Amino acid sequence: MLTLSKYYPVTSISTDNTFSDTALSLTLAFESRQKARLKTQLDNGQEVGLFLPRGIILRGGDIVQAETGETVRIIAANEAVSTLKSSDPLLLSRCCYHLGNRHVPIEIQTTFARYLQDHVLDEMVVSFGIELIHELAPFEPESGAYHSSHAH
Repeated sequence: MLTLSKYYPVTSISTDNTFSDTALSLTLAFESRQKARLKTQLDNGQEVGLFLPRGIILRGGDIVQAETGETVRIIAANEAVSTLKSSDPLLLSRCCYHLGNRHVPIEIQTTFARYLQDHVLDEMVVSFGIELIHELAPFEPESGAYHSSHAH
């Protein structure tokens, strides 16, 4: 079993193609990408163990490295999410505020916001008049104001 213990955030990966030969990948849902210790399988079925410093949230594109040198690219799994869209940036901001006030992990982009599907939250944001789409998509929420993980 490979032991993955070195961490290279996608924001620090150099543009000189240092990890361009990374053939191995590990697809994980957001819940699993928050764990410092995890026994799982690479996408090719090979067993691996994650042993990372606590507090790291793995993001799609990050690289983890085994003690023996093998590198593995992290892929954010598609998950059941609710995606909010609006042509009104103030309305989208208000929805993000109310979701954040409920301590909901939320991904905020320039044209949409996204959270893991929850029918109660869906009803709330629809009541604001927001467009809501249920879909399967990677979920990359904000890490939070006090979290040490890198930005995305």
